[in-house]
Amino acid sequence: MYQIGIDIGGTNIKIGLLDEALELASVCSIPFPHTTAQDMAEKIHAAILTLLDGCGAKLCDVQSVGAVVPGSIDASGETVLDAYNLDFHNVPLKKILQSQFPGIPVYIANDANGAALAELYKGAFVGHKTGVLLTLGTGLGGGIILNGKMFNGGMNHGVELGHAYLVDGGEPCSCGNHGCMEAYCAASVLARDGRRAMQARPESLLAQKTGGDAAKITPKLVTDCAKAGDKTALAVFQTYLDHLSSACASIYHILDPEVLALGGGLSAAGPFLFEPLEELVSKKCFFSEHGPLVPAVLGNEAGMIGAALLARDAAV
Repeated sequence: MYQIGIDIGGTNIKIGLLDEALELASVCSIPFPHTTAQDMAEKIHAAILTLLDGCGAKLCDVQSVGAVVPGSIDASGETVLDAYNLDFHNVPLKKILQSQFPGIPVYIANDANGAALAELYKGAFVGHKTGVLLTLGTGLGGGIILNGKMFNGGMNHGVELGHAYLVDGGEPCSCGNHGCMEAYCAASVLARDGRRAMQARPESLLAQKTGGDAAKITPKLVTDCAKAGDKTALAVFQTYLDHLSSACASIYHILDPEVLALGGGLSAAGPFLFEPLEELVSKKCFFSEHGPLVPAVLGNEAGMIGAALLARDAAV
């Protein structure tokens, strides 16, 4: 028997079949159709039939279908309230997907929550009951595991760690407010601040690597130039570390998690990121000891795995 996990993104939809050993037996990716949610569901259904056929299986071999989206879900777990990258607003996604899979339980959740659930069963949180996942990407996603279950907020509205305030009246955030963690701790902040720094320091390695073209600056380039010792890039990276360490310390203070994991492409920076970050967090943390700060394990597969595990989480 299989559990199906669907990770719906604004560019691609990743679909995986999770077997009874919690291994991905087969995966595929299809373009996100910028049409209607119903059209999307039909394309997902067709892709899943193809995956199952490749494994010699049919829909009767599927125990559950789970989908995660980069947005907020209503308290009933049925409607996507706002997923801006998908242009989904008040979309009854559970009902739409259920129409394609009659008789099979369907679940939906926020993608960061799903990724945290995946880390509980297959990644950084294995063996623990409490963990927090921060995904450092274009935005800042956050998922919480409490008492061995995905925590979706006390009123089931979800959690928005990325939109907790960090700097009063600070940088504008995608949510319309100013000073959110996302505006200072998303990986994209390195590119934003790197562009500003390069324009102020045209002699920098950042300028040399891009020919002075600000559009070519990426978080990885800033990180690589900082690793190479470029003073301009180092200053940007150190400011980023200061803000990220404040966010992490606050999470330790509020939740005291057994593990705090960082995901997203930036986590691949390894010790260059984690060693100074851990030092800063320890200086700022109220507790003399805190849970380890580690890279997330599952990478791009976390959304699919977490989506497939939504049924298991609901049964706990």
